[in-house]
Amino acid sequence: MESIMEKPMMDTGGCGIGRTKSDQLAAPSSQSLSRTASAETVLSTADATSLSRKSSFGKRSASGGAGAGGNSHGYSHIRKSRSAQLKLDMEDLVSSGAALSRASSASLGFSFTFTGFTPPPQDIMSSAELPPFSDDENTMDIEAGTRRKKLMTEPTLPIYLKFAEVKYKVAVKGTPREILSGISGSAAPGEVLALMGLSGSGKTTLLSILGGRTAGAGAVEGCISYNDEPYSKSLKRRIGFVTQDDVLFSHLTVKETLTYAALLRLPRTMTRQQKEERAMDIIYELGLERCQDTMIGGSFVRGVSGGERKRVCIGNEIIINPSLLFLDEPTSGLDSTTALRIIQLLHDIAEDGKTVITTIHQPSSRLFHKFDKLILLGRGSLLYFGKASEAMPYFRSIGCTPLISMNPAEFLLDLANGNTTDVSVPSELDDKVHMENQNLQNNTKNDYKPSAQDVHEYLVDAYENRVAYKEKKKLLDPLPISDDMKATITSSRREWGTSWWQQYSILFCRGIKERRHDYLSWMRITQVIATSVILGLLWWHSNPSTPKGLQDQAGLLFFIAVFWGFFPVFTAIFTFPQERAMLNKERAVDMYKLSAYFLARTTSDLPLDLFLPVIFMVIVYFMAGLKATAAHFFLSMLTVFLSIIAAQGLGLAIGATLLDIKKATTLASVTVMTFMLAGGFFVKKVPPFISWLRYLSFNYHTYRLLLKVQYHPVPDILINAIPLDNGVTEVVALVVMIIGYRVLAYMSLRRTKASS
Repeated sequence: MESIMEKPMMDTGGCGIGRTKSDQLAAPSSQSLSRTASAETVLSTADATSLSRKSSFGKRSASGGAGAGGNSHGYSHIRKSRSAQLKLDMEDLVSSGAALSRASSASLGFSFTFTGFTPPPQDIMSSAELPPFSDDENTMDIEAGTRRKKLMTEPTLPIYLKFAEVKYKVAVKGTPREILSGISGSAAPGEVLALMGLSGSGKTTLLSILGGRTAGAGAVEGCISYNDEPYSKSLKRRIGFVTQDDVLFSHLTVKETLTYAALLRLPRTMTRQQKEERAMDIIYELGLERCQDTMIGGSFVRGVSGGERKRVCIGNEIIINPSLLFLDEPTSGLDSTTALRIIQLLHDIAEDGKTVITTIHQPSSRLFHKFDKLILLGRGSLLYFGKASEAMPYFRSIGCTPLISMNPAEFLLDLANGNTTDVSVPSELDDKVHMENQNLQNNTKNDYKPSAQDVHEYLVDAYENRVAYKEKKKLLDPLPISDDMKATITSSRREWGTSWWQQYSILFCRGIKERRHDYLSWMRITQVIATSVILGLLWWHSNPSTPKGLQDQAGLLFFIAVFWGFFPVFTAIFTFPQERAMLNKERAVDMYKLSAYFLARTTSDLPLDLFLPVIFMVIVYFMAGLKATAAHFFLSMLTVFLSIIAAQGLGLAIGATLLDIKKATTLASVTVMTFMLAGGFFVKKVPPFISWLRYLSFNYHTYRLLLKVQYHPVPDILINAIPLDNGVTEVVALVVMIIGYRVLAYMSLRRTKASS
């Protein structure tokens, strides 16, 4: 035997499969992991196609698992199987060893024979020394094409969701309309429950009701329990809800988005460093490490892809390790590969002991088979509830089977829509429709098809008669959890992740990072600089020593008061309408207190709002020849600052009250124009019955203060009948406006929150 084996060794240079049997079996891994095809060629003799592919896949998996540091026994099992196969096939290979060696060397240009590379002794490892490969700890990121690390989370409180006879009605023009009619089902930890149905069938409504987010004037009936307990406010911190629309800040990066969510939502028992580490763990768990420093993006800002954006939304919710995770159509708008990646991610989340409920719209066959349970809705009624794998056998048992090869999800949605094309019609339904139409003339059995209403009624009756009782009976089964665990979710105490001051500081930093791109954009800076240069040229070194020059300079001061009253108003009115969706989303999960958000939102704008006026005043003040002393300049600057903050408060109040951009813009235009006309420059003698408007105008008080700063005493020709004293009245009026408008804005937001 040895003489026969030595001959191929001389032909190939001693590095192919032509080795002694004992040597080859002693160190099989050294050649398998050293970029040769020896083991692969040996396996190919027994089965030239299948075994070679398995060996090649095994090597790639082993290589990936070793690189990632996996710890399962899967790889060891593969190595043992391959070693045994080597022993069984070796004798058959002896007679053709030389030919196999030449074929192996010729097919692999990187073999040791041709490269002249000899592995050092320390690189040769036995199979026992190889780190095993684990699929659990190294998961392939389908979209990114990279391996991601498995997140080891703390134990999750299991929550069993049960709901029976859930109904939801709304009033449409005074007429009650039933959206959901008697929906029953359940979901347990470790399961993925899919809600399927046509558009308008009530999927999102049911999902919102189960997640405790029902809004509007609708009436909810039925029983919904979480570990056999009713919904309570404490459940907010154990529920994650991913909406269909990706509500994210477009100018924040992926890392910043998840880090701020971690800082605000994770419990205060964790340190800031631990929260930031949790955010990074989520990034790696979701395969987002490639784009962690990329902006989220939006309609006018390029950012991450749709799949990455959806994973960021999911990361925002699973960062708190929720027990229940609700998702509204997480795969809508995504390609099939990305959608599969999202559903696989939901499976991984469920395996950690979480209960996952998601709506799905037209899934592919691969996605459909990954669901554990399925609810099929049609026109608000329950057509099926049970295991997803048993859906097709059930509909086959009631006589509905596809006549052609069809995606199961497509088949079920066709039935829910009442479409029987390429679907066998049950004999009971066929006979029923035939009897109803037998009085028609020239009617034969093949002249008609069941209507969508007939199909819907048949499916509802079939489920009620065959399955509903059994499934409802299962809802009465006791839960496999202790009473103490049930009591953990019944606490009505509201828990905040951070203190009020921490909420304010985090939101303040987030606000500056998000809005600095808008406030400090080159368009806005160009606009302010161009306006200031034009004003400086028009009022170049104006001379107030003559009445005409005095009037001209007063016109410049009035324009400054109007410009920095108009500009902030139309910037601030968009604040709350644009962030309404984000505010509702974050407040729904008790992310922060409304007072902390409001104060952080209004104060974070101040540094950005005061940057451009400084540039404006520096250019205009000295070009126009105003009093060039430090005291006069800084007093003028302070007056403009007060005007800006007061005008910003008015814009916030209008936006928070209406929460509609079109309505807010219209009201702001009328208000600002009225304040400008009542500012005291265009009309000196205002009729008494409308003269009170001037006291509500920040333009009026700003203009009088600017006059007071520049001229002492102020000429009578520039003011109306009301004398100008030391300016304290005007300063107090502006301060009252600054506070009053903001209090009005805050009360409007609280009213909106309370009504919703």
